[in-house]
Amino acid sequence: MQNVKFELDGEYVELNQLLKLVGICDSGGAGKAIVAAGEVSVDGKQELRKTAKIRNGQTVTIGDIRIRVQE
Repeated sequence: MQNVKFELDGEYVELNQLLKLVGICDSGGAGKAIVAAGEVSVDGKQELRKTAKIRNGQTVTIGDIRIRVQE
C-alpha cells in the first residue's frame, strides 16, 4: 500500500479536491466521478458524498493508496 501525507491548509478540504491535489486525478470533476463510483473510503467506511469535508486526522483510501490528512 502506498502512503501519502497531505498537509491540510485550513479547517477541511473537500474529498474531490483532495483527490485532485494529491494527483490521483487531474480535475475536481474526475474526483467526483471516482467518489460516485464508490471507489473511495474515509476512515474505513465507503464515502459517496463527493464534497465530504475531510479534516485533520482522517484517512482516505482509494485502491492501494492511503492518504493521511494532517495539519
